[in-house]
This record gives sequence, C-alpha cells and structure tokens, in this order.
Amino acid sequence: MSFLARGEAGNPWFSWSYVRDNLETIQDALVDHVVITVWSVAIAVAIAIPLAVLAYWVRPLATPILTSAGVVYTIPSLALLAFLAPFLGTGRSPVIVALVLYALIILIRNALTGLLQVPGDVREAATAMGYSRFARLVRVELPLALPGILTGLRLATVSTVALVTVGAIVGSQGGLGGLILSGFRNNYYKAQIATAAVLCVALALVFDLLLIGLSRLLTPWTRSRA
Repeated sequence: MSFLARGEAGNPWFSWSYVRDNLETIQDALVDHVVITVWSVAIAVAIAIPLAVLAYWVRPLATPILTSAGVVYTIPSLALLAFLAPFLGTGRSPVIVALVLYALIILIRNALTGLLQVPGDVREAATAMGYSRFARLVRVELPLALPGILTGLRLATVSTVALVTVGAIVGSQGGLGGLILSGFRNNYYKAQIATAAVLCVALALVFDLLLIGLSRLLTPWTRSRA
C-alpha cells in the first residue's frame, strides 16, 4: 500500500485516489469482512435455534439459557477476544467464536419469543391431527415463529458486521477493521479510515435489506396482515 506524506490539508476524509490506488486491498478487506460475518451468523443460528427449542420444550431451562447467553453478551469485546486469543491464536478463530457468542442471546431470545407466540389452539389442533412433538415443531410451530426468528437474524447480522471490526485488535482477521486500525496507526490517514467505515455501514445496510427481502419472501402472510 503506497502512501504520500500528508499534511492536514492533504489528508482529506474522502479521496478517490486512495480508493483507486488501494482497490485490491479494500476488496480483500471487504470480502474478509463478509466471510467472517456469514460464518459467525451461520454458526450462531445453528446453535441458537436448538437452544431456543430446548428452552421452549423444557420451560425451567429457559431462564438459565437466556441468562448464560446474556452474561456473555455483557463482556466487553476486547476482553473476550483477549481471553480467547491464548487458546485459539490470533487468526480468524477467536474472532468468529466471540461473534458467535455475542449473537446467541439475540437469536435465542427472538426465536423463543416467536415460539411462545404460537397460539395454543394451533398447537392443540396439530396434536389432534396426530402430529408428534417434533413434527408439530417442524411443520407448525417453527414456520409460525419464523417472523420472530428472522427479526433476530437481522439484528444479529447487523450487530456482527459492526463487531467484526474489533477483530483487527487481535490479528489481521478484522475485515474492514484492519483498514480502520492501520489508518489510525498511519498518521491518522483519514481517507483510509472513512472509506473502511463507510463500507462497513453500507455492508450492514445491504445485509439488512437482503434479510428484509428474505423475510418478505418466506412470510408472505405478514404482508397481507399488515
């Protein structure tokens, strides 16, 4: 990455020349950001949905599950990454593990809320039709809880996009956060910092819009009801 000596006047917040000269670096950071976000959210969903179902089926477990996930969420991101780094190294693994842990409370809470909002008479009707507990869950309860689950997915994804940047603190696996951090270290290079920050916000908006579209596609009855 090539840089010129920059005074205050020659250090603007936005610079097309910076983008042009460092396009490949920016693209690599953006792709890395997307990959970390997708993997983290996907793993979190795979863990959160079974935990939400377990809390739904065994109500006494709901409080311990939600409390445990909530306690992890209150841990500052830098502290959690610093704790994980000695065990998982300084690559992508500790960043993904931390992001998964942060996303769990959002996903579990929204999935459980969605399941609890399934009308009792609907559950009783499914049972009367001969559905087993698992069949009722898959064919009736989870589909009806889908709006809540997708809302949690949107919130967790946008939150994860923001938190990925913190991963640059423990290594090179911070996506656009790596550009932001190196911009501060490189004599406060404003164009680099602003470009990475704007791309991070734009990425969050793109993910949110995609998930809104997915939600509308998978839950058409919510549109008709609105």
